[in-house]
Amino acid sequence: MGTARNWFNTVRKKFIKSSHQRDITILHSGNLSQHPMIKEARDFPNISASSRPSFQTKPLTREDIAAIKIQSIFRGHLARRAYRALRSLVKLQAVARGAYVRKQAQIAMNCMHALVKLQVRVRARQLLGRYSE
Repeated sequence: MGTARNWFNTVRKKFIKSSHQRDITILHSGNLSQHPMIKEARDFPNISASSRPSFQTKPLTREDIAAIKIQSIFRGHLARRAYRALRSLVKLQAVARGAYVRKQAQIAMNCMHALVKLQVRVRARQLLGRYSE
């Protein structure tokens, strides 16, 4: 169990070196008029005072920031893995469709060959009919 804790501390230390210098804003419900970027609350007549969100800054701890970074890296890993699986599925579909198209082309060529043979017979019969008359 001690090795897992050491691993997590090592990962956390790698990600936190420069992250303690910034604050992250989080949305909380409250009054809109408290925030300087929002105009007067009277500009929003259809929103009740109790349901108006306000913006309050809450500094996150180093552990929170480390957890956010680890989650984002893991989600990126999952997205890349899903993309690779999708890409291989597309390649498999292309191979299967290519085989199907080649089979269809072979069938079409056999049909065309049969039609050409039939046409040759008909023309030969027409030519032989002219000379016999």
